[in-house]
Amino acid sequence: MLVGIDVAKDKHDCFIMNSEGEVLAKSFTILNNKEGFDFLYKKIQSVSSSDKIKVGLEATGHYSYNIIGFLLNKDLATFILNPLHTNLYRKSLSLRKTKTDKIDSKTIAMMLLSDVSLKSYSDISYHNEDLKSLTRYRFSKVEERAKLKTSLSRLAQILFPELEKLVPTLHMTSIYQLLEEFPSASAIASAHLTRLTKLLSKASKGHYNRETAIKIREAAKNSIGSNMPAKSLELKHTIKLIRALTIDIGEIEAEISKMMDKIASPITTIPGIGNNMGAMIISEIGDFSRFSSPDKILAYAGYSPSTYQSGKLDNCYAHMEKRGSHYLRYALFQATQRVCHLDSTFSAYLAKKRAEGKHYYVAISHAVKKLVRVIFHLEKTKQAFLKASWLYLIEYCF
Repeated sequence: MLVGIDVAKDKHDCFIMNSEGEVLAKSFTILNNKEGFDFLYKKIQSVSSSDKIKVGLEATGHYSYNIIGFLLNKDLATFILNPLHTNLYRKSLSLRKTKTDKIDSKTIAMMLLSDVSLKSYSDISYHNEDLKSLTRYRFSKVEERAKLKTSLSRLAQILFPELEKLVPTLHMTSIYQLLEEFPSASAIASAHLTRLTKLLSKASKGHYNRETAIKIREAAKNSIGSNMPAKSLELKHTIKLIRALTIDIGEIEAEISKMMDKIASPITTIPGIGNNMGAMIISEIGDFSRFSSPDKILAYAGYSPSTYQSGKLDNCYAHMEKRGSHYLRYALFQATQRVCHLDSTFSAYLAKKRAEGKHYYVAISHAVKKLVRVIFHLEKTKQAFLKASWLYLIEYCF
């Protein structure tokens, strides 16, 4: 028996048919609440004549999360369909432009009937959503903090442009402490030297001394920075926001570490892939059993080259599709850069591709493919990464 569900915010449209294509229950609507879910389950039981029940629904983000959990708890084989696939399948059925929720629920049921290669959504994937949610939340917080750091650099250029040349980076605890108390060149220039020295010494844990304080104050006295109270206030608030976000990110990363300790994924044994990046990769991939090969993961991440061929015309410079999970694509790219920096085998492979005349990003994309093959093998075999044993495999077998 096949059940198609079109998910929405407040209600879900459902359609039930058997494996011969006979309609068992025409499109009906349930509310997105416990009563609606119970009604759906009773309806399935009332028309079911077989233990083989397949339920399909589109991947619609958080709207589908609760009903997926309900279906899995009822031990119903649940299939998550790509909305792009269902859209193309619906168009293939008719030349007319027809799309309604009721039609979509029937289309999903028919896809379950026609596509025998679909793999059911597992309980592992469902509970993996917690980790995915955390890694995406961390990603958004890190991006937010990065924007604030850019704003801080901009404000410092207006208020005290010479400061950046006196320190390794503006984004240090000691410099934040300095700018929070003295948020302009004129404020630093008029500060008491003893107070300035104590502040810098304490904030830098003794790294900056009286000599540094004198150097910064002298630069402030001769600064071309503007004295703008509004910008100074904005600078102080920006620093407070960066600090608050840093605390939030620390809490999120601690929770991610706890989850990763339970998962004990072997991919964190790869040099350059820690808990945060490893968590993002495995949570975005989800259940590895859904993928029959590393190439399927690459396609899911949008790292497969696009193909265009018509008659005698064949594209010679194929671009990456950049479809699928952009979070996974980002994580794989960042992880590959770090692995190539820390692991000599990957570093040599990247150098080899660069020597062949490939652009850096093209060479990295080749290294991404190698890394995905290694990750796939590690997750399938639960082996740890040992550089000596992977040297031959990476170069010749993958």
